[in-house]
Amino acid sequence: MNVRDSEAVGAMLEAAGHIRAEGEADADIIIVNSCTVRQKAEEKAIGKCGNLNALKDRPRIVGLMGCAVKRLGADVFKKLPKLDFAVGPRRFGMIPKIISDLQEAGYPLERKGAQRLEIPDEDEVPDGLDAHPDAPAKDSAEAFRSYVTILLGCDNRCSYCIVPDVRGHEYSRPAKEVVAEVSSLASRGVKEVCLLGQSVLRYGVRNRAWFDGDGESSYAESFPRLLEALEKVDGLERIRFTSAHPKGCTDELVRVFRESRKVCRHLHLPVQSGSDRILAEMGRRYTRAEYLAAVRKLREFDPEFALTTDVIVGYPGETEADFEETRSLMEEAGFDNAFIFKYSPRPGTRSAALPDDVPTAEKERRDQVLLADQEKRGLKRNQMLVGTVREVLVEGPSLRNKVRWSGRDSGNRIVVFEPSGPLEIGSLVQVRITEAHPQILVGELA
Repeated sequence: MNVRDSEAVGAMLEAAGHIRAEGEADADIIIVNSCTVRQKAEEKAIGKCGNLNALKDRPRIVGLMGCAVKRLGADVFKKLPKLDFAVGPRRFGMIPKIISDLQEAGYPLERKGAQRLEIPDEDEVPDGLDAHPDAPAKDSAEAFRSYVTILLGCDNRCSYCIVPDVRGHEYSRPAKEVVAEVSSLASRGVKEVCLLGQSVLRYGVRNRAWFDGDGESSYAESFPRLLEALEKVDGLERIRFTSAHPKGCTDELVRVFRESRKVCRHLHLPVQSGSDRILAEMGRRYTRAEYLAAVRKLREFDPEFALTTDVIVGYPGETEADFEETRSLMEEAGFDNAFIFKYSPRPGTRSAALPDDVPTAEKERRDQVLLADQEKRGLKRNQMLVGTVREVLVEGPSLRNKVRWSGRDSGNRIVVFEPSGPLEIGSLVQVRITEAHPQILVGELA
């Protein structure tokens, strides 16, 4: 979501006449996009802005955008007294106008009272949601793959999560706007889109996304209906989405996965814990059994269906028994990959009032145990695919070995192969898998 917001701001600035700089050294304007979902992420953004301001060797505008601005409010200027502007996550559409105002006012600014702070309301809808660069470089992934925001904010209110406080209430963009944006991207050569939302399967739940005259559909639920509509977009080859919630794994969603040619066979489905007691404390609104039932639904029609997840270790009160339940759930679910985080209390969340009673060393141990488990599990899952032929969307030369090229299959698995002739970034090729590793597949053009 932050990548998408940054891309939109860049596109709006270019549309306003600015030229993208090669790097920080030659930039007249630098904007840092912040995340505050974990303390370390916020500290990195604030530290970066501080360094930029400290190293100002010529007149230059430095701004901060994103979630940290919403959380800190006016205190952001106490931390960063030389910052020129700060904009919350649902007001990034104002940035071109803010920069124009600052430039007209002259620079350097008289600091007192000259800094701009824009904090969005919880239900605000930003301008620029559909802004994309006009002409990405043809030899880059951005030329054939794009993110599209369909759902803003979050209403789930998990006990550890600050997102609802900094990103506001849920808002589903009208389906017509989403389809028009994806159609425009496809007409420019985009082959794959990833639909974004903090809990994307809740699309159309808090506010209507479809209206009279929007077209016939065999699906009653808003999100499956959107997937059905995007399936018809000419030129589009793949549809992905993130991030999901087990409550949204309905029969209609599974039917879309089964019947669609374009919707990728991959779902990022955060579980966070395998203990019913911890899940209840977290406010996740499902049990271990319900989560595993969702997994079975997806794997019954396709055993190769790729599932990835997020897990938190060291949540307040998590015992060794709770941790072992997480280990066993991960094994039973058979995740293709997992992103494991050590619990970090965030100000204002319900869990922040609880004692952070799992020692740092124990959090680290549990983190390493789950990572080791996943390494074995990922290898086992990938070994199942040796001998199969995967359709791969080509991304370009491999980062580690320029002789080889790489891309991703429908399950979002990285596939590395040697080209037998000229290849184009963004093309679809068939690759027979000859070798498996925990994180990648290796193959040859079929």
